[in-house]
Amino acid sequence: MSRDTREWAWEHSASRGNARLVLLSIADRIPDEQCVAWASLTSLMRRTNASRNAVRGAITALAAAGDLEVLDDLDGPQHSTVYRLPRAAAWLAKVAAARTNDPEAYIEPPAEADPVPALDIERLRRHGIWPKTGPESDPPRQDLTGSDSAPPRQNLTPPRGTSRPLLGSDSDPQNRSEPKVNRKYSSRSAAGITSAADWQVDDASLSWAQQQGHLARLGEQGLQAADAKWRHHRGTWSPRPAATWAADWRAWIAREHSPTPQRPHLYALPGGTPAPQAGMTRTEAHMAALLAAVDEPTGTE
Repeated sequence: MSRDTREWAWEHSASRGNARLVLLSIADRIPDEQCVAWASLTSLMRRTNASRNAVRGAITALAAAGDLEVLDDLDGPQHSTVYRLPRAAAWLAKVAAARTNDPEAYIEPPAEADPVPALDIERLRRHGIWPKTGPESDPPRQDLTGSDSAPPRQNLTPPRGTSRPLLGSDSDPQNRSEPKVNRKYSSRSAAGITSAADWQVDDASLSWAQQQGHLARLGEQGLQAADAKWRHHRGTWSPRPAATWAADWRAWIAREHSPTPQRPHLYALPGGTPAPQAGMTRTEAHMAALLAAVDEPTGTE
């Protein structure tokens, strides 16, 4: 029956724009010749690809033109709005009456005087449409057809009353990024974070240096000098876990050059001193290294 209703909308309705789209969307839902259908505002917005205000304005315009009627005394599934196309119902009744005896009879165009058939409420119940206020003997409403509209909204916001947490102590943080007071989530104590100056070379790193041949290549004094140089260059770094320092220390030792005949010992710092001079900045240390390199013999004198 929706096909006949759509044909009436295409051929005989003077609606335009969004109003025509809304009319066709409702006509597409018509189940029988009564031309009554339910539709949620959300479904009409989705079908017409129009905004909420545009759909509401279209419904108002269609109702003013007489093409659409909002049946406020009826309710669709999940309290959706019920509409009727009265002129379409009058046209279908006119066609049915004229073709009762002659299927090929000529049908006069729709006119304002064409009577609109009365509604049969009992037939509407089969399509999920019920009166909003009915007798007490009416059975409970059941949604047998489903609805395109969204499910009833639920208030998921907890009731106001107190901001105190229901579980946990007062020292619990609002999120896990905040350390708890005297608890295991204190980041520094749990991860063993320390500075490069306080970090001690562990037995595993010393065994690694010996197994990889770095101890034999650099010598014990050269290894100590390389360790002092590493601590000097890492002294400005932020505290880190011991495992991070161990991995960086091994990479440093692996890149350290072996002593040359002209330089029998590896110097921990630029300038030939095994420890940084008090108050020496990084720029001064690099300058001392350049001066020491210039003063060293090259063997070509």
